[in-house]
Amino acid sequence: MFWVSKPARDVIDAFISAQQGKPFSYLGTGSTRGTPPPGYNVDHNRIRLGQGGKAFTAARAAIRSWEMFRMPWIELCWPDVPIAINATVAVLVSHLGFWSLNACRILYVIEEVGPVEKYGFAYGMLQGHAEFGEERFTVEYDQADQSVWYDLYAFSRPGFAARLGYPFSRALQRRFARDSKAAMQRAVGRL
Repeated sequence: MFWVSKPARDVIDAFISAQQGKPFSYLGTGSTRGTPPPGYNVDHNRIRLGQGGKAFTAARAAIRSWEMFRMPWIELCWPDVPIAINATVAVLVSHLGFWSLNACRILYVIEEVGPVEKYGFAYGMLQGHAEFGEERFTVEYDQADQSVWYDLYAFSRPGFAARLGYPFSRALQRRFARDSKAAMQRAVGRL
């Protein structure tokens, strides 16, 4: 959905509520665990966040509080939503003088222990989203070398509106990945 000015909280809440029962906008839900369906753009971004158990604890806390969305042109609605299967959120984006609101629902949560610990989740885009696809957000702690990483993996295909401005929508996806990595670095350094 698009607005010429930032929508009020009650409008956003009504949008999220209406999206809760809607189906995903694509086939192959859960494919960020393995191979994405054919015909989608695949984006994979990683950045080192730090070293050791304290950095991993901070990285987990950053994921839980949706810090990867903390950037001037994006607002997650709402960052107090717990990371849980079926939780529905909206991503409010400011671009080209208007606002768009895009709905997503958490598909699965990752909590793996072992030589490489992982924490995170994936959400799928609902029919109220400008794109079709899925995105996974994880942090990893490799105990062998003590490195802590943020991993962002997505597959997507543009919806009607995004297809009209395809080069711009791909540029926004690249910008989101870059800014999301920076937001996680800031969060882990701060916590």
